[in-house]
Amino acid sequence: MDLNFGIKHTVIGYVLMLFVLLFSSCASSQENEELPVVNSTRIINFSGYEWIVRTSDEGKQGPGPNYFSDSEENVWVDAEGRLHLKVVERDGNWYCSGVILKQSYGFKKYVFYVGSRVDNLDENIVGGLFTHITDDEEIDIEFSRWSDPDNQNSQFAVQPSSKAGNKKRYDLDLKFTKSTHFFDWKPERIEFASYQGHNLTPEADAIVDTWTYTGESIPPHTAERVKINLWLFRGASPANGTGGEMIIDRFEMY
Repeated sequence: MDLNFGIKHTVIGYVLMLFVLLFSSCASSQENEELPVVNSTRIINFSGYEWIVRTSDEGKQGPGPNYFSDSEENVWVDAEGRLHLKVVERDGNWYCSGVILKQSYGFKKYVFYVGSRVDNLDENIVGGLFTHITDDEEIDIEFSRWSDPDNQNSQFAVQPSSKAGNKKRYDLDLKFTKSTHFFDWKPERIEFASYQGHNLTPEADAIVDTWTYTGESIPPHTAERVKINLWLFRGASPANGTGGEMIIDRFEMY
């Protein structure tokens, strides 16, 4: 056999093999594409799901705007598996907290079993349980008096909440530390509820409030993520001077 022919054949085969491997690798990464995560991003496991812990690094970001920190002082899961979010002060700055579900799950019933008195949050603090695509494609359950101590302390909302009929405010007057909150997101409607205690089939006196939304602002299922956050309205410091905490005992979806 001609030596040059054998060498050329071997080189061509090697090049073809590299091309196939490279093409296969690119195709695989595209099929399994997720929310980009860099090496410095902190991931936690809570209620059987992976969550990205939000950070704004050295700058401020919305909502607020605020500093968001992925420090374990701001966000952690305790030995009982409960998620803790805190607003804390460090070196003269207030740092807020948030987590983002790593994957998108679309039309489902999202249930949050809260383990702290979110009806007693500082008047400048907002606790949010929501799914987000854009600021105008968002479903919210929020606990806040929006810097007015005379305001009701909770709301169900579909963004834009400034649109008539897209928001229902209510008072969450808890009898216990624990409460249950959900939104059931369907293509034609969204059902909301807040209950006393941890129960999806409560007695009548444990139902705090419910709401069914059938308006024009129901978000489509695209690349939304469930998010949980604790932040300062308009970036204002807590009126109590000590910050605040929200505890989520567990999260479920159906």
